[in-house]
Amino acid sequence: MNAVYETVVVNLNEDIATVTLNRPDALNALNSVLMKELNQALQEVSLNEAIKIVVLKGEGRAFSSGGDIKEMLQLNDKDQFFSIMEQINSLVTTFYTMPKLTIAAVNGAAAGLGLSLALAADYVICQDDSKLAMNFIGIGLVPDGGGHFHLKRRIGEEKAKQLIWEGKILNGKEAMEVGIVDEVVDDIYAAVQKQINIWKTKPILSMIETKNIFTTLNKDRLSTILQLETNAQWKMRQTYDHQEGIKAFVEKRKPQFLGK
Repeated sequence: MNAVYETVVVNLNEDIATVTLNRPDALNALNSVLMKELNQALQEVSLNEAIKIVVLKGEGRAFSSGGDIKEMLQLNDKDQFFSIMEQINSLVTTFYTMPKLTIAAVNGAAAGLGLSLALAADYVICQDDSKLAMNFIGIGLVPDGGGHFHLKRRIGEEKAKQLIWEGKILNGKEAMEVGIVDEVVDDIYAAVQKQINIWKTKPILSMIETKNIFTTLNKDRLSTILQLETNAQWKMRQTYDHQEGIKAFVEKRKPQFLGK
């Protein structure tokens, strides 16, 4: 690894890479810099044939609170919007399709785009006091980052719709009951190490080949969903309800949606 990043830390230990989102003061909110650097870091790890397992985690009190609202408020230019969405789509595709076994270690919040990113992992571990939410509905938007794809993959279309429409904040136990995470623990890093140890007793190259078969089958569908999400997100950004949702969020009050 030659690159030095401002918002991402990459640690390599034999055949394991730990990639850490490193904007703790902003709860690892995904701004354009973090998305670009994370995408670059994951692509570099993906090409490293020595690496077999990748752990994605967040520094500080959260995995990721989602897209950076402050940056979103300044995102009025159409070309700039589609450029950001392209970065999101590339990032999620890179993480989902990388020829490695991947773990998302969710501490604290994983919300919005942050949750979409976590769900792209092969194995999702969260703490029992974590807060997970596909909460785009609260600001009049639809999930992006492949949220529709990953939720359907994990829990099916009907449950995915209900989860998206409700926008409820789930603790670890609730997320496990719904089926969007694979394990809920008190000590997340001990659990990550335990899962790594389990995988390392198995023929990992065989496991990676199985993953590659599934991701090859699903890549076109993911690409289609990402494009649909991009177009829907732009459309929803023009609505009254989105503007009201953002305004209410900034003013810390309940939004008054009108369905228009």
